[in-house]
Amino acid sequence: MSIALHPTATALTHVGQVRRTNQDAWSYSLEAGLFAVCDGMGGMAGGEIASQIAVEAFVEHLAPVPEAQRTARLVTQAVCAANRRVQARAAHERALQGMGTTLVALALCAANKAAIVHVGDSRCYRWRHGSLEACTEDHSLIAEQIRNGVLTEAQAALSPMRNVITRAVGTRRSVLPEVQMLLLEPGDVFLLCSDGLCRELPDAAIAGLLRGDAPLPERNRALVEAALAAGGRDNVTSMLVRIE
Repeated sequence: MSIALHPTATALTHVGQVRRTNQDAWSYSLEAGLFAVCDGMGGMAGGEIASQIAVEAFVEHLAPVPEAQRTARLVTQAVCAANRRVQARAAHERALQGMGTTLVALALCAANKAAIVHVGDSRCYRWRHGSLEACTEDHSLIAEQIRNGVLTEAQAALSPMRNVITRAVGTRRSVLPEVQMLLLEPGDVFLLCSDGLCRELPDAAIAGLLRGDAPLPERNRALVEAALAAGGRDNVTSMLVRIE
């Protein structure tokens, strides 16, 4: 028999130490059990607009659907809805053509399960029983080269192609999100973040900052501050979701 699980969440975003604008966006609804982070791309304000449209469209599409009725297919449809909305906005404004965004999201589902969906190189991690586990694999050129044995992790860290992603929301008519269903346990903490955080902090550093009993907002603030202290070369967005 499943037990009732309830989420708590906290989120922070920062422009970083180098960029002039923040093209990251986040949105969550505790009542609907939906959580999303996007990292936009595009000239002028394009990335900022694309990321905001995408997080809002994803949450709005799934919020009316009861958790017990959510499936991987419906979560995929929510990403496709976000893709259409970004494309529609770009079609009406020449300056926004070509804009797009990454997306990583968590949606609570039936039977104490959650769907993790992502497009691009924004990530989801799970902290469980003192161990950090990556729930997503980047959709990026560098990640593919590492998986295929073309580059080592050390070589990838120095590559000028680190910003090249192979999937995005809004840049094409169709989008191919990756979805997986995970069984939740009380005490699970999920980290949804833009690459401005995980690129600055190795997994060991992230695990060290999640360890302990500090309140969720304090741990989240520590993650963002650590990424800024490590260079903050990109916008930094971090969202922590705890399953109670």
